[in-house]
Amino acid sequence: MGGVGAAAVAVPFVSTFQPSERAKAAGAAVEVDISAIQPGEKVVVEWRGKPVWIMKRTPEQLAALEKIEGELADPNSERKAYPTPEYAKNRHRSIKPEVFVGVGICTHLGCSPGDKFSPGPQPSLPDDWQGGYLCACHGSTFDLAGRVFKNKPAPDNLEVPPHYYVSDTVLLIGEEKQA
Repeated sequence: MGGVGAAAVAVPFVSTFQPSERAKAAGAAVEVDISAIQPGEKVVVEWRGKPVWIMKRTPEQLAALEKIEGELADPNSERKAYPTPEYAKNRHRSIKPEVFVGVGICTHLGCSPGDKFSPGPQPSLPDDWQGGYLCACHGSTFDLAGRVFKNKPAPDNLEVPPHYYVSDTVLLIGEEKQA
C-alpha cells in the first residue's frame, strides 16, 4: 500500500521536470513567409527570445559587400565564438545571396544595432559608408552581411541562426535541413 502511495505522489512531482508548453515554444523553430519583403527591406521575427533579422538586399547592396572586405575583422566568418553555419560561410553569409538572416544582437554587450542602410557620410559612420548596422552603444559597425568592421568593440560577426528554405518564399528559422 505504501509503494502505491509513494508512486501516486512521485508521478506528479517527476512530471514537473518536463519543459512547459511555453518553454517548448520558446525554443521551437519559426516559419516565416518572406514573399512580401521588398529589396532593401528588413523584417524582424522572434526566435528563442532573440530578434532575428531577415533582410532582402538589393543588387547594389550585394555589390557593396565585396568593396569593404579589407575593412572587416572577420570577412570569411572563421571565428568560433558565434560559429557560422557552413552554408553561410560566404561573402553574403546566407543561403540565397539576396536574403540575409541574422540575430540582431551585438556580439559586444548584447545591444541591438540600428539600421544604417543608406550609403554615404552620416554621423558616427565613415564617409565611405556602404550601408549596414550601427550599434550606437559603443560604436560597433557591421556590414549588410552582419560582418563586424576592424577595430570595433564587437569581437565577432553577428550570429547566423540555423535555418533553411521550406520553399522559395518560406524560411524555417531554428533548424537546419537534414541531408
